Amino acid sequence: MDLGLKGKVVVVTGAAGIKGSIGETIVQHLANEGAIPVLVDRNARGFGYAEELQKKGIDAIFVQTDLSDYKQIEAAAKVIKKKYGRVDALINNVGVNDGAGLDASVDDFMYSLKLNMVSFFAMTKYCLPMLKKVKGNILNIGSKVALTGQGGTSGYAASKGGVFGLTREWAVDLIKDGIRSNAIVIAESWTPAYDNWIKTLDDGEEKLKAIVKKIPLENRMTTPEEIADQCLFTISEKSSHTTGQFIAVDGGYVNLDRSLLTE
Repeated sequence: MDLGLKGKVVVVTGAAGIKGSIGETIVQHLANEGAIPVLVDRNARGFGYAEELQKKGIDAIFVQTDLSDYKQIEAAAKVIKKKYGRVDALINNVGVNDGAGLDASVDDFMYSLKLNMVSFFAMTKYCLPMLKKVKGNILNIGSKVALTGQGGTSGYAASKGGVFGLTREWAVDLIKDGIRSNAIVIAESWTPAYDNWIKTLDDGEEKLKAIVKKIPLENRMTTPEEIADQCLFTISEKSSHTTGQFIAVDGGYVNLDRSLLTE
């Protein structure tokens, strides 16, 4: 299916994760559709990713940015404006489940909010004139943690809860401008970061098996590719009348009845 994304400028935050991460996978899928990915991240590996895309003839750039610092986000938006003058879609993807729980300092909690939620507000605020110019749209990457809780990660849970609130608020705010705002709900996705976490556990393999058994559809993890596909469909004109929605790409993990989970 041609999603009509060719030549569209799509800003992706948290885009310079390890190969196979959700952000990096979204960028690759955008490139495959002929879109112009704008990578925004603090990790310098983004320079290499952008160079790879440029060698393929894609007019992509990497804007190195500490997304916990709204002033750097404002500067990044200025770079994007100077280069492209418009944003057809903004994918707020950055997210670190940082374990800032009740035993963390208030400073750690506040940092988690700044990275995982305030960055969404700041990036959207500073890109908004460019979105309005072309009736672009916003897609926020959320987490099941905001809906189910997880334990030991108050900052991340609060942030992602706020992200869902902002998604609906912006859908209302921007109706008059023809700008859509949606969110993706991610539960258990097999990313490099997830793999690394499992490897830190003494009983990692057993823990992984226990988690997978709780995923109703096919008893398997969601792939980053499946998330990227849903993201691209949602920002495309194929989803032109979808706004204010939380779209769960999770094999039914969050919303389906636990009675499905029978041996």
